[in-house]
Amino acid sequence: VDSIIPLCHPLAISSIAIDFQFHDDGRSIGIEARVGYKGKTGVEMEALTAVSVAALTLYDMCKSADKGMVISDIRLLRKSGGKSGNFVREQQGS
Repeated sequence: VDSIIPLCHPLAISSIAIDFQFHDDGRSIGIEARVGYKGKTGVEMEALTAVSVAALTLYDMCKSADKGMVISDIRLLRKSGGKSGNFVREQQGS
């Protein structure tokens, strides 16, 4: 992340997991990334970058079938640590 986003610094990430949820509408996919790090700084930029790259990869793989695909709603769901402390996004509907 530090090589593509200004002011981010290199981190010794201990783990990363990316999960894909295929929605019932048959036309959308949810992507969630979890990043593990033993240091004190937050790793939300690493998680957001992982989701963004996963979405771009899916777009690239599927663009021949549908160039009208939309990548949307990339957001932080929760985090712990870092200067700004903990964060949990409130649920928005069900």
